[in-house]
Amino acid sequence: MLEGKTVNLRIIEKEDLPIVSEWFNKPEVFGEYNPLMQLSRTEIEKEFEKKGFEQTEFFIEGKDGKRLGYIWHFNVMHPAGKMSEIGYFLIPDERGKGYCTEAINIIVDYLFLSKNIERIQAMTDLRNVGSQKVLEKAGFKREGAVRRLFFLRGQHVDAFLYSIIREEWKEPKILTKTA
Repeated sequence: MLEGKTVNLRIIEKEDLPIVSEWFNKPEVFGEYNPLMQLSRTEIEKEFEKKGFEQTEFFIEGKDGKRLGYIWHFNVMHPAGKMSEIGYFLIPDERGKGYCTEAINIIVDYLFLSKNIERIQAMTDLRNVGSQKVLEKAGFKREGAVRRLFFLRGQHVDAFLYSIIREEWKEPKILTKTA
Protein backbone atom coordinates (compact mmCIF):
# COMPACT_ATOMS: atom_id res chain seq x y z
CA MET A 1 0.00 0.00 0.00
CA LEU A 2 1.23 3.48 -0.83
CA GLU A 3 0.35 5.82 2.00
CA GLY A 4 -0.39 9.52 1.73
CA LYS A 5 -1.64 12.11 4.20
CA THR A 6 -5.38 11.77 3.52
CA VAL A 7 -5.53 8.91 1.00
CA ASN A 8 -3.81 5.62 0.35
CA LEU A 9 -3.34 3.75 -2.91
CA ARG A 10 -4.06 0.04 -2.63
CA ILE A 11 -3.37 -2.35 -5.51
CA ILE A 12 -6.57 -3.82 -6.87
CA GLU A 13 -6.83 -7.56 -6.30
CA LYS A 14 -9.04 -10.12 -7.98
CA GLU A 15 -11.54 -10.03 -5.10
CA ASP A 16 -12.03 -6.28 -5.75
CA LEU A 17 -13.28 -6.86 -9.29
CA PRO A 18 -17.02 -6.81 -8.40
CA ILE A 19 -16.78 -3.14 -7.34
CA VAL A 20 -14.57 -2.35 -10.34
CA SER A 21 -17.24 -3.89 -12.56
CA GLU A 22 -19.96 -1.88 -10.82
CA TRP A 23 -18.04 1.41 -11.21
CA PHE A 24 -17.06 0.86 -14.85
CA ASN A 25 -20.67 0.07 -15.76
CA LYS A 26 -22.12 3.23 -14.18
CA PRO A 27 -21.56 6.21 -16.49
CA GLU A 28 -21.97 8.68 -13.62
CA VAL A 29 -19.10 7.05 -11.69
CA PHE A 30 -16.66 6.72 -14.58
CA GLY A 31 -17.38 10.33 -15.48
CA GLU A 32 -18.58 12.29 -18.49
CA TYR A 33 -15.06 12.58 -19.96
CA ASN A 34 -14.40 8.85 -20.09
CA PRO A 35 -15.80 6.35 -22.59
CA LEU A 36 -19.09 4.60 -21.95
CA MET A 37 -18.34 1.05 -20.97
CA GLN A 38 -20.55 -1.92 -20.38
CA LEU A 39 -18.38 -4.88 -19.47
CA SER A 40 -19.41 -8.06 -17.73
CA ARG A 41 -17.53 -9.13 -14.64
CA THR A 42 -16.13 -12.02 -16.68
CA GLU A 43 -14.75 -9.58 -19.28
CA ILE A 44 -13.22 -7.43 -16.55
CA GLU A 45 -11.63 -10.51 -14.95
CA LYS A 46 -10.14 -11.56 -18.32
CA GLU A 47 -8.70 -8.05 -18.84
CA PHE A 48 -7.33 -8.03 -15.31
CA GLU A 49 -5.57 -11.37 -15.85
CA LYS A 50 -4.21 -10.34 -19.27
CA LYS A 51 -2.60 -7.04 -18.21
CA GLY A 52 0.15 -8.52 -16.09
CA PHE A 53 2.91 -6.11 -15.10
CA GLU A 54 2.42 -3.63 -17.93
CA GLN A 55 -0.33 -1.85 -16.02
CA THR A 56 -0.90 -1.45 -12.32
CA GLU A 57 -4.25 -0.36 -10.95
CA PHE A 58 -4.99 1.05 -7.49
CA PHE A 59 -8.01 2.04 -5.48
CA ILE A 60 -7.78 5.53 -4.04
CA GLU A 61 -8.92 4.95 -0.46
CA GLY A 62 -9.60 7.24 2.46
CA LYS A 63 -7.74 6.55 5.68
CA ASP A 64 -10.88 4.71 6.86
CA GLY A 65 -10.59 2.31 3.89
CA LYS A 66 -13.52 3.84 1.97
CA ARG A 67 -12.98 3.51 -1.77
CA LEU A 68 -12.96 6.99 -3.28
CA GLY A 69 -11.70 6.32 -6.78
CA TYR A 70 -9.32 4.56 -9.07
CA ILE A 71 -5.87 5.39 -10.48
CA TRP A 72 -3.69 3.40 -12.82
CA HIS A 73 -0.43 3.61 -14.70
CA PHE A 74 0.89 1.80 -17.72
CA ASN A 75 4.12 1.70 -19.66
CA VAL A 76 4.32 3.55 -22.94
CA MET A 77 7.01 2.19 -25.20
CA HIS A 78 8.60 4.42 -27.79
CA PRO A 79 11.73 3.68 -29.84
CA ALA A 80 13.46 6.66 -28.21
CA GLY A 81 12.63 5.79 -24.58
CA LYS A 82 10.28 4.46 -21.97
CA MET A 83 7.67 6.45 -20.06
CA SER A 84 4.54 5.89 -18.02
CA GLU A 85 1.05 7.25 -18.48
CA ILE A 86 -1.53 7.64 -15.75
CA GLY A 87 -5.31 7.72 -15.67
CA TYR A 88 -7.70 8.29 -12.78
CA PHE A 89 -11.22 9.05 -11.62
CA LEU A 90 -13.06 9.68 -8.37
CA ILE A 91 -16.62 8.73 -7.56
CA PRO A 92 -18.90 11.77 -7.91
CA ASP A 93 -19.39 12.50 -4.18
CA GLU A 94 -15.62 12.61 -3.57
CA ARG A 95 -14.62 15.05 -6.33
CA GLY A 96 -13.28 18.50 -5.50
CA LYS A 97 -11.80 17.54 -2.10
CA GLY A 98 -8.12 17.27 -3.07
CA TYR A 99 -8.02 13.47 -3.03
CA CYS A 100 -7.13 13.12 -6.70
CA THR A 101 -4.26 15.63 -6.50
CA GLU A 102 -2.80 13.71 -3.58
CA ALA A 103 -3.28 10.36 -5.36
CA ILE A 104 -1.45 11.71 -8.42
CA ASN A 105 1.40 13.00 -6.23
CA ILE A 106 1.66 9.56 -4.62
CA ILE A 107 1.72 7.72 -7.96
CA VAL A 108 4.29 10.17 -9.38
CA ASP A 109 6.53 9.65 -6.33
CA TYR A 110 6.11 5.90 -6.64
CA LEU A 111 6.89 5.81 -10.36
CA PHE A 112 9.97 8.05 -10.16
CA LEU A 113 11.28 6.19 -7.09
CA SER A 114 10.76 2.70 -8.52
CA LYS A 115 10.99 2.91 -12.32
CA ASN A 116 13.79 3.98 -14.64
CA ILE A 117 11.64 6.45 -16.55
CA GLU A 118 12.19 10.05 -17.52
CA ARG A 119 8.59 11.18 -17.94
CA ILE A 120 5.05 10.54 -16.78
CA GLN A 121 2.19 11.75 -18.93
CA ALA A 122 -1.57 12.06 -18.78
CA MET A 123 -4.19 13.07 -21.30
CA THR A 124 -7.44 14.84 -20.56
CA ASP A 125 -10.42 15.92 -22.61
CA LEU A 126 -10.14 19.65 -23.45
CA ARG A 127 -13.45 20.24 -21.67
CA ASN A 128 -12.33 18.57 -18.44
CA VAL A 129 -11.15 21.65 -16.55
CA GLY A 130 -11.21 19.83 -13.20
CA SER A 131 -8.73 17.21 -14.38
CA GLN A 132 -6.50 19.90 -15.88
CA LYS A 133 -6.39 21.76 -12.54
CA VAL A 134 -5.56 18.55 -10.69
CA LEU A 135 -2.66 17.77 -13.04
CA GLU A 136 -1.29 21.31 -12.80
CA LYS A 137 -1.48 21.23 -8.97
CA ALA A 138 0.52 17.99 -9.09
CA GLY A 139 3.28 19.69 -11.12
CA PHE A 140 2.34 18.50 -14.61
CA LYS A 141 2.88 20.89 -17.52
CA ARG A 142 0.51 21.19 -20.46
CA GLU A 143 2.42 20.31 -23.63
CA GLY A 144 -0.33 20.94 -26.14
CA ALA A 145 -3.46 19.64 -27.76
CA VAL A 146 -3.81 16.30 -29.49
CA ARG A 147 -6.53 16.45 -32.10
CA ARG A 148 -9.28 13.83 -32.23
CA LEU A 149 -7.56 11.55 -29.75
CA PHE A 150 -10.60 9.98 -28.10
CA PHE A 151 -13.95 8.73 -29.29
CA LEU A 152 -16.29 9.63 -26.46
CA ARG A 153 -20.03 9.35 -26.40
CA GLY A 154 -20.54 9.50 -30.14
CA GLN A 155 -17.95 12.10 -31.08
CA HIS A 156 -14.23 12.43 -31.63
CA VAL A 157 -12.74 14.82 -29.09
CA ASP A 158 -9.45 16.62 -28.66
CA ALA A 159 -7.29 16.20 -25.58
CA PHE A 160 -4.55 18.05 -23.78
CA LEU A 161 -1.29 16.20 -23.22
CA TYR A 162 0.31 16.85 -19.84
CA SER A 163 3.61 15.57 -18.48
CA ILE A 164 6.05 15.82 -15.64
CA ILE A 165 9.69 14.94 -16.19
CA ARG A 166 12.11 13.66 -13.59
CA GLU A 167 14.09 16.91 -13.29
CA GLU A 168 10.88 18.85 -12.58
CA TRP A 169 9.89 16.34 -9.90
CA LYS A 170 13.28 16.43 -8.07
CA GLU A 171 12.11 14.68 -4.88
CA PRO A 172 9.02 13.07 -3.36
CA LYS A 173 6.16 15.41 -2.46
CA ILE A 174 4.58 12.79 -0.26
CA LEU A 175 6.58 10.16 1.56
CA THR A 176 5.58 6.90 -0.03
CA LYS A 177 6.15 3.70 1.79
CA THR A 178 5.09 0.16 1.27
CA ALA A 179 3.20 -1.73 3.92
